[in-house]
Amino acid sequence: AYELEKNNLTISDNDYQLAIAIGGDGSFLRMLKNNKFNDKIYYIGVNAGTLGFLQEVKPENIPYFINDLINNQLLTEEVGIQETRIEDNQNKYSYYSLNEIVLRNKDLNTTILNMYVDNHYLDRYAGDGVIICTSVGSTAYNKSYGGSMIYNSLHTLQITPIAPINNEAYKSLNNSIVIPEDKLITIIPERKDFNIAIDGEKYVCDNVSKIETSVSKKRIKCLRMKDYNYTNIVYDKFLK
Repeated sequence: AYELEKNNLTISDNDYQLAIAIGGDGSFLRMLKNNKFNDKIYYIGVNAGTLGFLQEVKPENIPYFINDLINNQLLTEEVGIQETRIEDNQNKYSYYSLNEIVLRNKDLNTTILNMYVDNHYLDRYAGDGVIICTSVGSTAYNKSYGGSMIYNSLHTLQITPIAPINNEAYKSLNNSIVIPEDKLITIIPERKDFNIAIDGEKYVCDNVSKIETSVSKKRIKCLRMKDYNYTNIVYDKFLK
């Protein structure tokens, strides 16, 4: 805050043009949720946490960030987000997410899902559950289950199975499948009671009849340092 004010930048709790998250990736996700994924403002994060994959600015680079901000030398990247609609017997609910949704049976029994892409039948999946993630979320929970890392600029969704069952009774998707941004994924569950996690926030949903998820038409605007490179970020965070 001191560095911002020292450079005649105004700090405000409302009607702001730039939102800054200080902390880890969880702080960045909370910032988006608190702003209701507002696509009219800009977002950036200062990494004061551990991994900080979403947090662009290292603490020691704050003066450089402020200088580039003042001189309009930051890059802007439009990032795709996920929109999910959940229907039960009485209501419809809509949610945005940056990383992923995770679908599991409420009692942690076998999750059985009929999955469609643009109304074309894909799979009768049986297993512990599925992750459906964005390109940004491909490096989060999805990566832990062997899903692919996808460049942010591709705006895809990815279906990644969690402990799929493959035997005489079930033939399930046993690897990730990447879905283009203009496709709709529809899930019809055979067992209706769910634990659904949306960017890590858990919801218990009873009598779920249908789940639809897709890449939203709106994008959020993330600021990047002028030397930002996705390949360098992957190397620095996971391989260095």
